[in-house]
Amino acid sequence: MRTILRGAIAAILLGCAALPARAETPKDTLVQAYRIDDIITLDPAEVFEFSTSEYIAQVYDRLIAYNPKDPAHFTPGIAESWTVSDDGTTYSFKIRDGVTFQSGNPLTAEDAAYSLRRAIKLNLGPAFIIGQFGLTADTVDGMVTAPDARTLVFRTDKAYAPSFVLNCLSATVGAVVDAKTVEANAKDGDFGHAWLNTHSAGSGPYKLVAWKPNESLVMERFDGYWQGQPGFRRIFFRHVPDPTSQLLLLQKGDIDIARGLTGEQIESLKSNPDITLQEVPRGAIWYLAMNTQTEPLKKVEVRQALKYLIDYQGMADSFMKGRAVLHENFLPKGFLGALDDEPFKLDVGKAKQLLAQGGYPDGFKLTIDVTDGSPFLEMAQSIQATFAKGGVELQIIASDDKQQTSKIRARKHQTAIGRWGPDYQDPHTNAQTFAMNVDNGDNPPMKTSAWRNAWDIPELTRETEAAVLETDTAKRQAMYEDLQRKVRDTSPFAFMFQQVEVVAARKDVQGLVWGPGTENDFFWQGKKE
Repeated sequence: MRTILRGAIAAILLGCAALPARAETPKDTLVQAYRIDDIITLDPAEVFEFSTSEYIAQVYDRLIAYNPKDPAHFTPGIAESWTVSDDGTTYSFKIRDGVTFQSGNPLTAEDAAYSLRRAIKLNLGPAFIIGQFGLTADTVDGMVTAPDARTLVFRTDKAYAPSFVLNCLSATVGAVVDAKTVEANAKDGDFGHAWLNTHSAGSGPYKLVAWKPNESLVMERFDGYWQGQPGFRRIFFRHVPDPTSQLLLLQKGDIDIARGLTGEQIESLKSNPDITLQEVPRGAIWYLAMNTQTEPLKKVEVRQALKYLIDYQGMADSFMKGRAVLHENFLPKGFLGALDDEPFKLDVGKAKQLLAQGGYPDGFKLTIDVTDGSPFLEMAQSIQATFAKGGVELQIIASDDKQQTSKIRARKHQTAIGRWGPDYQDPHTNAQTFAMNVDNGDNPPMKTSAWRNAWDIPELTRETEAAVLETDTAKRQAMYEDLQRKVRDTSPFAFMFQQVEVVAARKDVQGLVWGPGTENDFFWQGKKE
């Protein structure tokens, strides 16, 4: 009987068409609707997307975290304290006693060490975040050690700004996994990767129940969570990409939270007494990427021309209103060195002049890969219309987020609309992806966005590497400002907007924490009043 009842509740919450609409969701359950088709994996060693970063925050713990309300300062996680050696190359963490995994296994320093070693040896997408400190498959066992159950030692190849190292360790790739459980499910030396793609092994407030790609992600409360019992018994992520569907579900009470409403829809909810609206500044940047393997895009003049064929203001004043603000630089506002100038605007005459200088006075044809939902499609359609004014014919290729991401990572696109969120609260996180390409070959140690667009930039790479080592804050700020100007002018990136997310929720939902990035959205203290 209990199984049947639980199945019925799940079916209702997942939007089964045959069942009648509910007036409200259960009081012990949080249901949010937004796009989750970016989910490729649930393994922290590979997670690099917005939806799964938010999932990691609910299911796993990290050594430390930055305070979402004050990102410049770190707060303890499973490490209750830490020290840095005088030479700046050794970080010692005291691991909290009494923390248990959802399996019942105790969490020790060896689990934390195993998690970092595992990420490096698997060498998947986010491994470079911690690998950049000199950690490789050959060196990591000696650089990340657990001399006893309560002590983790993390060594770097040279001295870096401590805030940079700590910021990197707060990223999702630093999530601590249950080593015994993961190894028990390992096959053919994969460190449990195949199993952890669809299972969880964390110590966080929630544990995975089920993931149905492009449909839902379901989590259940872990009553043994070390910080106290979570408020919600269940959390449902529903894949609802259409803003109109989100709005109707929210108004009827079939969901608790809508993430992705248009500016017009948000405006319509301001007079609704049953709905609260919370504006959340995010660090995510929307941009147009241009693959320089495509013949016309090899020319700097052509890339500059396309940047003058984008109606930034028109988009900001229409479908991006309430979702983002104009931003034409790779560092989000709030980061050290961020610039707020906006040098590009729609200028067809200037664009045509640059196209002629680049050898394409009559234009050319391109394709653009885009996620098949709002606001990505609207962006592509706007860009398609303004490119045409300069003689550039743009064909839109729409697909789900996972397909588009995989295509871009394989460098198979010509142009694409991207959304990039910082991996940690240091300017190097975005400088590294947009201004570094250490190896433009097919199998580099870091597959940054510059690499994905085949932008070979040895000099800018050296400048970016120098900036991360600079300990004088004022000098470091000036270096990032200079980097942004160079990238903005010559790169295959047209930066357009910085995200401002408006979370629409039923008025009884309280206590949720929304951070600068989804990896710091925490729901465990939430409840319905």
